[in-house]
Amino acid sequence: MPKIAEIEYTPNPNAVKFLLKESIAKGFPKNFASVEVAASDPLAKSLFEVGHVLSIYMQDKWITVTKDDHTTWTDLLPKLAAPIRSFQVTDTPIDAPPSRVASDLYDPNDPILQKVQAVLNETILPALASDGGGLEVIGRHEKQILIRYQGACGTCPSSLTGTLAAIENLIHQKIDPELTVVSV
Repeated sequence: MPKIAEIEYTPNPNAVKFLLKESIAKGFPKNFASVEVAASDPLAKSLFEVGHVLSIYMQDKWITVTKDDHTTWTDLLPKLAAPIRSFQVTDTPIDAPPSRVASDLYDPNDPILQKVQAVLNETILPALASDGGGLEVIGRHEKQILIRYQGACGTCPSSLTGTLAAIENLIHQKIDPELTVVSV
């Protein structure tokens, strides 16, 4: 049973991060944007069943839950804690949700996308993870890099302003000043 070590509020008022004492998403992040996507993951499915949950993002020893505007954290947190605490961690791997949105714009051999991913992995993704979020590179169209925010970042007001500008500035400095970054 995962023990909740701490609950952190994130910069997104509709997202909280549960820090756990043991890993529940080994080797890769898991992003569940709907109950349908979560159907194959027992923990994610049980969290959606609590109600008022918009998305779930799991990575190693933490879970970020994003809620709708129709409830408060005071009401929702105890209801979310119960399925987390009762979940049995096993060595049997659970199928990961699709790790990448299918896109004709993503070419894993594209040298620009490889450089973008390396810059994001080094600097941006650790900062987003500390706030309970992440992002994935969807692809590239000419000089546009398309990204999608995940977890707490998915509905955070600052992701579309400050964070996006910071990502674009970093890519300008380290890769190409003509590239633009678009959140999709």
